Amino acid sequence: MLPKDPNILFSLLNTKLRDFYPSLDALCDDLEEDAQELKAIMERAGYKYDIESNRFVKR
Repeated sequence: MLPKDPNILFSLLNTKLRDFYPSLDALCDDLEEDAQELKAIMERAGYKYDIESNRFVKR
């Protein structure tokens, strides 16, 4: 279960991406989450996924 607060989610996702997963798709496959849905949630909170650095960044 992922946190609902987008700022906590931002921190959690970036930590997991940095420490455990080579991509957002790998993270989502493992956690059984939808990558497009996570991207949409983060976009609404002002973040975007940067594929080159494999992390969410402030827009």
